[in-house]
Amino acid sequence: MKHKIIFTILGASLLLNWSCTDLKEEVLDESLTGSGQAEAISGAIAPAYGQVAWVWRHTNYFGLQEIPSDEVILPYRGGTDWYDGGKFLEAHMHTITTTNDLVGSAWNELTKNISRTLSAIEVLTPLAENGDTEAAGSLYEMKALRGYLNMLALDSWGIAFKKEASTETSEILRGQDAIDYIESEFLSVVDLINTDKGPGRMTQAAVWGFLARLNLNAAVYRDPYGTPNFTTEDMDKVIQYTDNIINSGKFNLSSDYFDLFNDDNHENSELIFACDQRGVLKNEHSRWTYWSLPGSLYGRPEFTSSDGTDGPAITPDFYQTWVDAYGSVDPADADSRFYHKNQKIPADLQDLTGVNPSNDEDHYYCTSAEDYEFDRGIIRGIIWGPRKDSNGAFYRCDNGDYRIYPVIQTKGNGPDKNVGYVDLTLQVDFTNEGRLHHTGYRISKYQFSRTSENANNYSSIDIVLLRYAEIYLMRAEAKLRKGDNAGALADVNTVRTSRTAYAPIPAALPSIDINIMFRELGFEFYWEGLRRTNQIRFGRYEDSWTEKSDIDVNHRLFPIPQAAIDGASNTIGYLEQNRGY
Repeated sequence: MKHKIIFTILGASLLLNWSCTDLKEEVLDESLTGSGQAEAISGAIAPAYGQVAWVWRHTNYFGLQEIPSDEVILPYRGGTDWYDGGKFLEAHMHTITTTNDLVGSAWNELTKNISRTLSAIEVLTPLAENGDTEAAGSLYEMKALRGYLNMLALDSWGIAFKKEASTETSEILRGQDAIDYIESEFLSVVDLINTDKGPGRMTQAAVWGFLARLNLNAAVYRDPYGTPNFTTEDMDKVIQYTDNIINSGKFNLSSDYFDLFNDDNHENSELIFACDQRGVLKNEHSRWTYWSLPGSLYGRPEFTSSDGTDGPAITPDFYQTWVDAYGSVDPADADSRFYHKNQKIPADLQDLTGVNPSNDEDHYYCTSAEDYEFDRGIIRGIIWGPRKDSNGAFYRCDNGDYRIYPVIQTKGNGPDKNVGYVDLTLQVDFTNEGRLHHTGYRISKYQFSRTSENANNYSSIDIVLLRYAEIYLMRAEAKLRKGDNAGALADVNTVRTSRTAYAPIPAALPSIDINIMFRELGFEFYWEGLRRTNQIRFGRYEDSWTEKSDIDVNHRLFPIPQAAIDGASNTIGYLEQNRGY
């Protein structure tokens, strides 16, 4: 039976009790496997794994990676929604202050997660030392997870936390010292850790993958403010670790690109590491599904709460990278990763010329819940979905199916409410016109869950954090930086031409250079939290894009939250603010 675990962060915080987070931990009634001793072991690691989804929540680490990049922008919608103290505006313009809540919440959840791995390590170590092989296996997973989380901290704040006992104060590591420590964490377990527990657990392949990612970015981590020096040694390590995964034969590139982000993606053989949201861990919002989508859109007709939030839109600049790549051909007709149409709108309804949104009760088609699926990829123009009656229920057809209408802007309190159809436009910015709820093309990469309790909350879709395509593209970049253009091109084309489930299959590239390599990373991994890191590594983070003109290299790293520094102020010089803040 389940064992109720009251999980308290040992030492009350990772460092010196300087987090703003409420230190009263929630009671977790969860276990990953088994009972008895196995229950105690899984009970030790479940809080650490369960916290990863909170780290990657949209208003935590995920938003901190996406919003400052050239990929998306989140305006003050209609002058009424998503201002939130200006934290998203600051993040996008690179004018973040030390009290920015997006930075603070990401920091708090990440340091909490590192603390939970340490707590699990302290529980598991004596069990492993007494010969418990299951405890030893879980111990290796927790050390690997701690290495991964410290790599996130190094990537965003330029520091790692070294702490082996809850009674200690963390040692703050930077630069090469931080790289060496994280690498040692991974190397200490890579030959011992499990090889088969699936993407929801740390495995040997995940460790190899993160070792490759660490070495690919090592030049930036050594000197986050300078011009990266990509050494042959670093690139050889990237190739070695990615070769290990590719040669293992355990993974495959998914022929259906959007299948990677569907309800059943846990079984997709492209996933290497992910937040497992099934079973007892099925306790999270599917924020990556609906954060970007229009608030008046309902993604599942079974659930009247399956709406979007009118959050981030892609920047016109990121859209232009697709246009530049395919020229006179619309990206939707050239690359299945850009867009896949699921909605079956009858041809005679698609032309809305002369249709009055205030009097269009008969302009709909009927579909069953089983047959309805919203489109995926980059969403443009007028969208269609279920519509509510005055009682808050969706309109039905005579046979019980759902009516699907062109969507009217009914959410928010801006000047575009109830004015007309949601017609997503390319231009989105911080002007009065550019911040209206309908502005900006949106991202529909993750599926509205069919197996959750309401499509948005309690999603069963794994949040993808490392997948096989990244392994190929990391190897391609390492080869390219070593001068092996042919090898890099082969790896990039392996990924591009693997998406064969439906047209248009991206055509193989005839050649590659560093700019095309960067472009391909954007096409493959948009909305997966990698864009900021990639921009910095390719020297693109000081570029200008919509509503962002800052060129200060000091802003590659985020400020350490002022609350953290204040909390550590009794130890002089212990926690120093990053440059430029």
